[in-house]
Amino acid sequence: MTAQLSHDTIVAIATATGRGAIAVVRLSGGAALTIMRQVATPSPTAPRRVTLAALHAPGDASRVIDHGLVTRFDEPASYTGENVVEFAVHGGPLVGALVVAACVTAGARPALPGEFTERAVLHGKLDLVQAEAVADLIDARSRAAHHAALRQLDGGLSRRLLSMRDALLQVDALLAYDIDFPAEDEAPPSRARVLAACDDAIAQVDRLLATLPAAALGRDGALVVLAGPPNAGKSALLNALVGEARVIVSDVPGTTRDAVEVLVDDTPFPLRLVDTAGLRASGDALERLGIEVSERYLGQAHVVLACAEEPIALMHAMTAVTAITRGVVIPVRTKADLMPRPIPNESPVKESAVPASGVAVSTVTGYGLDDLREAIRAAIASHVTMPDTETPLVTRARHESALRRAGAELREFRAAWDAGALPAPVAATHLRAAVTALESLIGAVDVEDVLDRVFRTFCVGK
Repeated sequence: MTAQLSHDTIVAIATATGRGAIAVVRLSGGAALTIMRQVATPSPTAPRRVTLAALHAPGDASRVIDHGLVTRFDEPASYTGENVVEFAVHGGPLVGALVVAACVTAGARPALPGEFTERAVLHGKLDLVQAEAVADLIDARSRAAHHAALRQLDGGLSRRLLSMRDALLQVDALLAYDIDFPAEDEAPPSRARVLAACDDAIAQVDRLLATLPAAALGRDGALVVLAGPPNAGKSALLNALVGEARVIVSDVPGTTRDAVEVLVDDTPFPLRLVDTAGLRASGDALERLGIEVSERYLGQAHVVLACAEEPIALMHAMTAVTAITRGVVIPVRTKADLMPRPIPNESPVKESAVPASGVAVSTVTGYGLDDLREAIRAAIASHVTMPDTETPLVTRARHESALRRAGAELREFRAAWDAGALPAPVAATHLRAAVTALESLIGAVDVEDVLDRVFRTFCVGK
C-alpha cells in the first residue's frame, strides 16, 4: 500500500466471513458506477436510493448470482470521497464471493486491508487519528473502549491536537518575524509571552499523556485476580461475578490447575477476572506450574481478591498475596451462607467475621456480591486518575510516541529560550520539530510508512 491515491476501483466484502443473514460487498473508485451497471439490473439512477436488483455476471443478466439491494454514494459525499456502491446480498461463504468475482471481472481489483479507510484519509474525509478510531471501534470489547473510540472518531483528540499545533505555529510565526525582519519598528515578541505559550503547550501534552493509564484499562481491562488456598470458593465466586458457569466448581482441592481468565464489561472499566490455582506448597509438578502462573498474575494484578472460608485462613491468604502483589488486596470471606445464623435484627454477617475493609459473600444466595463489586471499582479508582470529561484519551502507542517527542522538543525549546543560550533561529528548530510531531499524529505530514503501519492492521473491506 502507498500513500498515493490509486486510480484503481477496489472491491471487498465488508462484513464478517461465514454464515449470516446479509453480506455487504463494497465497491469504490472512478469506475464504480460503470461496474455497478454491468453487474446489477436494474441499477440505481440516483445516489442514496436503495434499489432491488438482480446481480449477475458482467453484461449477462441471465447468469443471476443473487437478488439484493444496491445503493450508490456519489463522490464526494461518500465514506471514501469516491464513487461508492454497496451490494447487500444473502449471507454465507459463497454469494458475496461471487459478487466480488463479478466486480473483478468487470474491472475492479480486490481491496487491500484498510484501503477504503486509507482513501477516506487521503481524500480528507477523515484524519489519521479518526481512521485509527474506526479500527478501535471495530475492535472494542467494552463500553469504555467503545466510548473512547467514538470520541476520537468524532474528532475530540484531533481538535485538541490541531489547536495545539495552531498555537505553536503562531509562536513560530512571531519568532520568524523577529528573525526575518530584525530592523522593523515592530517590537520583537516578549520572552514572557513566548514562554507562556510554550508552557501552555507542554501542559496540554502532559494532560493528554496522563490519560494513558485510563485508556489502557478501558482497552485491556483491570486485572482482578482471585487468590487463596485450594477449595476456598474462588471458582464459584468468579462464576457468580461473571453471571454464568465458566470455571469448573468442585469440592476436590486443586481442581483449578491453571489460571482461567474472563473479560467482564463493567463501568467505568472492564474487568479481567482471573481464577488461579490454590496457593499452597505442593510436590505435584503440574500443580506447581499452575501455582507459578498464579504468582505471575498476582505480580501484575491491579486488584487481588484474597479468598478463604475461615478468618485464620483468610489472614494467611492475605499475608501470602501481599508479599507477591503490588495491587490493592481485598479480603473476601467466601461461603457466608455457611456462617452461624445471626440473631434477629442483627446484620447477616458480623463485622468481626471479616478483616477491616473486607467483604463477606455467598455465591449461593448472592449476599455481598454487589458490595464486592463496589469494593473492586473503588480499588481500581485508587490506581488510576480519571481524566476530565473534556480531555480525550490517548489510546495508541503511536499517539504516545508522537506526544512524547513533541513534549521533549518543547522542553528543549523552553530551556534554550529561557536561558537565552541559543540564537532564535536555532531555538526555533525545536519548536518546529514539536509541530512536526503533532502533524504526523493527525496525518498532516504525508509520511508513507506511517500510513502503511496504521492500515496494515485493518480488516479487508474497511
